[in-house]
Amino acid sequence: MNIKEILAEFNIVAQCKKYGVSLWQCPQFLFLIMGAIIIVSAISAYAIGTRYIENPIMVSLLVLLLTAILFILSFIITQSFEKLAEASRMKTEFINIVSHQLRAPLTNLKWSAEILTSGKLGNVQEKHEEYFGILKENSKRMEDLINDLLTVSRLEQGQLPFKKKEISLDSLTEEMISGFDSFVKASNIKLTFKSEKKPFLIYTDPHQLKIVIENFLDNAIRYIHKKGEINVYLSARGKDAYFEVKDNGVGIPKKDQRYIFQKFFRSKNALRHQTHGSGLGLFITKSIIKRLGGKIGFNSEENQGTTFWFTLPIA
Repeated sequence: MNIKEILAEFNIVAQCKKYGVSLWQCPQFLFLIMGAIIIVSAISAYAIGTRYIENPIMVSLLVLLLTAILFILSFIITQSFEKLAEASRMKTEFINIVSHQLRAPLTNLKWSAEILTSGKLGNVQEKHEEYFGILKENSKRMEDLINDLLTVSRLEQGQLPFKKKEISLDSLTEEMISGFDSFVKASNIKLTFKSEKKPFLIYTDPHQLKIVIENFLDNAIRYIHKKGEINVYLSARGKDAYFEVKDNGVGIPKKDQRYIFQKFFRSKNALRHQTHGSGLGLFITKSIIKRLGGKIGFNSEENQGTTFWFTLPIA
């Protein structure tokens, strides 16, 4: 190991970036913290020992023993954290590589399906249209999953670009709702939107915020059975904009609510009513809102409905 490699090992910031974790989750930084605790503990033990133990040799031995125990414990804990951080980094890299590798053949598959259904290669027989439709639908589902995996990978590595600017939240919401118009009508759902004021200006990344609103609306529509209602509401709460989507759908069981923002988690009743989904949407949504400087949460009761909400600072 040369001098550069040795110095790199002591570069805590670089090591944290390598693992893709925050400073307080970085093994090298935690080792430094444990070292400081050991020093303080040793000094405290010496001060207490000299006050209550007359023999200075006994005091020194006790301090050395305590320091050795604490050092061994800190080394074991730090090594465990380092293994976990390395495993997390390798998992993220694996997802990133696999997702990128899947994109090219999937794009070719979609392009082939589009050509076949366009009629450019000849008339498409009616009995074939159903199968081409299934092919296109499943290609879209795979594309959505790959995009979600790539988004999660970039969020965990801190590589998802955020470009903030002043936008009208009410206008953005109306635009998103109009995009779901056909889905809402096909699902026989009544959707209403109310805003306290117009324009409702906030300083944020519109592209990332669209992902959040899209996830809220998509979930609300998908998990309503039979005829339902969705109410979208926008208001000011102090210095924050408050946004909520309320539905009267299947709701979330109480025992599942603690896991709702975790990766790949889907509640049992959601699986019964909607088999499709990656379980990544709400994890991505929470990560985006957190990085935009806001808060996110929900209220839900099984078979009664769910309200998802977020807050963001007003411009």
